[in-house]
Amino acid sequence: MAIKADSTDKHAVDAAVHQTVERLGPLKVAVVNAGIYRSAPLEEVSSQMLDELLNINVRGAFFAIQSAASVMGSGARIITIGSSVAIRSGFAGGGLYSMTKAGLAALVRELAVEISPRGITINNVQPGPVETEITAGFLDAMLPRSHVGRVGQPEDIASLVSYIAGSESSYMTGTSITMDGGFVL
Repeated sequence: MAIKADSTDKHAVDAAVHQTVERLGPLKVAVVNAGIYRSAPLEEVSSQMLDELLNINVRGAFFAIQSAASVMGSGARIITIGSSVAIRSGFAGGGLYSMTKAGLAALVRELAVEISPRGITINNVQPGPVETEITAGFLDAMLPRSHVGRVGQPEDIASLVSYIAGSESSYMTGTSITMDGGFVL
């Protein structure tokens, strides 16, 4: 079942979450994965680019977390998908994107204090270079920085998300886990 919603529109996100609960029952796991990548040298960053990245990567993630948490009960899991560039990108022009992903990591860490007493955990997965639509065209430049000799695959990240969604991770909250093949070492 697919439900379309603009992640920057709080009312649309709320409606999507409520529609999901109506159709499928109680929400036990929410994976917050909306995000965009833009890069530019400092001098070329426009206010439009800044607004777009903040609106989708931070504001949209906040709305999704807020909406999901409002309908979740004890034992539920919220998992955000950040990026290893929250730690360090090492590429000129990536500062704005890195800032949004560092903001997401900080948000997760702080919200854990607020929602963990309700029995809801929240954690952040920080993938490095993963072969997806968003990384097409620049993975070859990143490969030399991988200490495992390859870029990630969506299945690599899905396995970690699956673990965090399970009962085995019930003692973990407010954490960012970097899975990047050693990219930020």
